[in-house]
Amino acid sequence: MDLDAGVTAIGVLADPTRRTLYEYVAAQHDAVGRDATAAALGIAKHTVSFHLDRLAEEGLLEVEFRRLSGRSGPGAGRPSKLYRRASREFAVTLPPRRYDLVGDILAVAVGRAGAGEDLDDALAASARAEGEALGGETGGAVAVPGLRDLAAVLAGQGYEPVVSPRAVSLANCPFDALARRHTALVCSLNRSFVQGVADGLGCTGVTAHLEPDPGHCCVTVRTDGHAPPSGE
Repeated sequence: MDLDAGVTAIGVLADPTRRTLYEYVAAQHDAVGRDATAAALGIAKHTVSFHLDRLAEEGLLEVEFRRLSGRSGPGAGRPSKLYRRASREFAVTLPPRRYDLVGDILAVAVGRAGAGEDLDDALAASARAEGEALGGETGGAVAVPGLRDLAAVLAGQGYEPVVSPRAVSLANCPFDALARRHTALVCSLNRSFVQGVADGLGCTGVTAHLEPDPGHCCVTVRTDGHAPPSGE
């Protein structure tokens, strides 16, 4: 989810009435209608209808139509409009964080290691495959993808890339808290993931390097032949 969509969706809950309605609907075991909600909360039905529809427009609630009587056929009445909490998840973090992504990478790696693969190899392969899959979703849309195309994909993952003629530096680490506690592990996964994105996108002649820089992501992507300052 992009930042604008997430902020807009969560921002609608700033209204106290809307937040109360959302919390009520979310607490129900089944979808609930406007009449029942208005009666339970003591709020005017027209106010309930307006705010529930706004929550649905922003994707926080899902709508379904069902006859509450359980009857069907002539005389059963019109289906009622019902609301339930949406299955879609919303999260906004500033700077952007993607702990779900690193969790997926680690889960796949654990499965591969459990099947007998060396753990370090499994971690690197899992991260690279995840990156390749992401890059592959965009690959082919650009005839000759370059650093700017790679930067655009990484921006969607929260890396905040900065493009120069021969490199892409990453101003933000989407895995910051984990990287601080488990630096060697997470930074290695990060490099493999970014390289995978480049490979999946179809960028040729670029390599992801570990170049730790306080306050920034540990990975920098450079064109081959343009070595990092450390000579890595």
